[in-house]
Amino acid sequence: MAGILTKIFGDGNKRQLNRLQKKVDQIEALEPEMEKLSDQELQKKTEEFKERFQNGETLDDLLVEAYAVVREASKRVLKMRPYPVQLMGAIAIHEGNIAEMKTGEGKTLASTLPAYLNALEGKGVHIVTVNEYLADRDAKEMGQLFEFLGLTVGLNTNGLSKEEKREAYQADITYGTNNEFGFDYLRDNMVLYKHQMVQRPLHFAIIDEVDSILIDEARTPLIISGSAKKSASLYQQANSFVLTLKKDQDYTYDEKTKGVQLTEEGINKAEKFFHVENLFDLDNVSLTHHINQALKAHVAMHRDVDYMVQDGEVVIIDSFTGRLMKGRRYSDGLHQAIEAKEGLQIQNESMTLASITFQNYFRMYKKLAGMTGTAKTEEEEFRNIYNMDVIVIPTNKPVIREDKPDLIYKTMDGKFRAVVEEIKERHKKGQPVLVGTVAVETSELISSYLKKAGIKHNVLNAKNHFKEAEIIEKAGQKGAVTIATNMAGRGTDIKLGEGVKELGGLAVIGTERHESRRIDNQLRGRSGRQGDPGVTQFYLSMEDELMRRFGSDNLKTMMDKWGMDDSQPIASKMVSKAVESAQKRVEGNNFDARKTILAYDDVLREQREIIYKQRFEIIDAGENIREIIENMIQSSVERLVQTHTQDSDEDNWNLQAIVEHVEGNLLDPNALTIDDIKHKDQEEIIDIIMEKVRAKYEDKSEELPPEQFQEFQKVIVLRTVDTKWMDHIDQMDQLRQGIHLRAYGQNDPLREYQMEGFHMFEEMIASIEDEVAKYIMKAQIRENLQRQEVVKNTQAIAGGQESKKKRKPYVKKIDIGRNDPCPCGSGKKYKNCHGKN
Repeated sequence: MAGILTKIFGDGNKRQLNRLQKKVDQIEALEPEMEKLSDQELQKKTEEFKERFQNGETLDDLLVEAYAVVREASKRVLKMRPYPVQLMGAIAIHEGNIAEMKTGEGKTLASTLPAYLNALEGKGVHIVTVNEYLADRDAKEMGQLFEFLGLTVGLNTNGLSKEEKREAYQADITYGTNNEFGFDYLRDNMVLYKHQMVQRPLHFAIIDEVDSILIDEARTPLIISGSAKKSASLYQQANSFVLTLKKDQDYTYDEKTKGVQLTEEGINKAEKFFHVENLFDLDNVSLTHHINQALKAHVAMHRDVDYMVQDGEVVIIDSFTGRLMKGRRYSDGLHQAIEAKEGLQIQNESMTLASITFQNYFRMYKKLAGMTGTAKTEEEEFRNIYNMDVIVIPTNKPVIREDKPDLIYKTMDGKFRAVVEEIKERHKKGQPVLVGTVAVETSELISSYLKKAGIKHNVLNAKNHFKEAEIIEKAGQKGAVTIATNMAGRGTDIKLGEGVKELGGLAVIGTERHESRRIDNQLRGRSGRQGDPGVTQFYLSMEDELMRRFGSDNLKTMMDKWGMDDSQPIASKMVSKAVESAQKRVEGNNFDARKTILAYDDVLREQREIIYKQRFEIIDAGENIREIIENMIQSSVERLVQTHTQDSDEDNWNLQAIVEHVEGNLLDPNALTIDDIKHKDQEEIIDIIMEKVRAKYEDKSEELPPEQFQEFQKVIVLRTVDTKWMDHIDQMDQLRQGIHLRAYGQNDPLREYQMEGFHMFEEMIASIEDEVAKYIMKAQIRENLQRQEVVKNTQAIAGGQESKKKRKPYVKKIDIGRNDPCPCGSGKKYKNCHGKN
């Protein structure tokens, strides 16, 4: 059927490539003309393009010439000439799509062309990488090219001061990691003064390894948290209780979802152990949560697979890269539960102050594009969520690598013995071997086998990832044997050493299939770069997690029936297809999980945008701060009046309550009487109160110089908004965790979350307005008011894990020259405003 459709409609990717090829031909045709230009003439082209853009030409109009200029500059500065296929990828990126380019095809160089073209607009281009090593490397190497052409380059890394970050963002092209860009956005929306913000409006981002960032890491949010002190004893008690439980009798574990549930018997045991009548009473919500996390820590979280214990601390192992994530913590009390399980000191839990998912952060860019070696399998997700097509760019030279069918063994032991034999054979003739593993413990197991066999090798896993690039670069040398977790060295090329081509190139051995086909393809793609020879082979066993999760029982029975022992693998296309269909099912489940998370986060996204916009209006407000506050007071008064005048019979209106509220929260005693508002309709009552409020407001504003009164108002609004918003995020977090229970009542949890979330948000807005109204009208005005952060000692958390590195407190005392503009935003000189003695 697919073949017939292709014949009728044509292959979409092929059509795209034909279109791109025409543009590439035009760029190629300009080469002789560009070669004739001197360095100075070539450099002048940047100003010429900028001028033409200002005069109405579009970036699409400039593309062919601009790309020809960059290619010529690249030849001169980097001694690299982009291939036609790299130009194709570069056009796809400029068009806001994903260029799928195989490993070793030069994605980094391809990205320089669209980055240059889009930087001509002067609004900033962000090039996003998966780690700081790559950001630093690319900024230095490719930066030479941009600087030659007269553009500025910034590097945004963790630990920079605000001034350094602002400078990095002001550059035409800024390199950095996805985490850092996202955190800077959140921090910018927590600042107290406009001059503390570092980012410009989000314009264009090119994401390297786009599948890793937008798919693998999309399920977990970026969070900025502050510590909330909670007792460690409850974690220890829950841990002691869980140790008394028996699997299947007291709890059930679903290996597919990693879900752990107490059975009826387990619930009875818990009630006896903690001396409570009903575990699901509202008073016991916290206790239930602690028990659930302790269960998860014991049953679903495995030492040396999900985390390691190092120097008395639980250190997370990234499930995608196998790297140690030092200083990161699981959120929601799971980290503390693991600490209790391992008998370690229990650290404080934290409270969420701001959060965003990568999905929602990157969708805020005006234009988004990406590049990777593996994206086609997730094309539907890229199209639906990010509106990006995946364009598969052909390789510069044909791929001649041999991908052998999977070998499947009965047991893990049989599989590993076969892997070691294969390594021995290839090592004997000097062929380099890269062994891919899914978990740290697997890499150490194979390493111990190789040590016994006397084979020298390098192990690249979470324990020594700092040597990552160096080890990966040497993995193609003659006789090299490298054991690496599945995505180690992503973004680093394995170049073949002398004489290795003749030995058959790099041999890649996979010891297990990953739940995502992309990760397997990524491992395969390490071999056979740029037309090099190579061979790849996956070794599986019936005891592998993927095989266990998706019905390997039948196959195992079949192997037993055939009397097959551990030394006889099955090498069957049928089995490989079964594995692939299992992977497709997992990918489908993961896509659904990410869609659900996005649907939930979209509720918070709309709220976040409203609050952040309001915060910015306050910070940026000059004279119009009064208008913003009067609108808040008006809303508060309208709500008050409507609440007490709902009855159609005027005699039942509670005018006394209105007067008492106004006296207590807005005006001085006796400023409003019942007689003032008797026999008036709702609108008239609101107008009478607001008239008196404006008169008092006017009197208050004259108590201080205008700039100081303005600052007083900003202090009150910011403090109120921040306090209420942070409480609201925390409440939404708790609502989200418990909402799935609504499904038992035949209610759609997402719909319930949307409705309750909206209701809670409206209540928060009302609460902000009421509190601002009260403090503006009732607070004693002090001259030395300062804006203050609501929570100090904030932490940045990526992917549901906390970075223990404390953020520096926002700078309040700044070295300001007496004639500089005042940082309060008044527009006056510092000496005439806040610099007065």
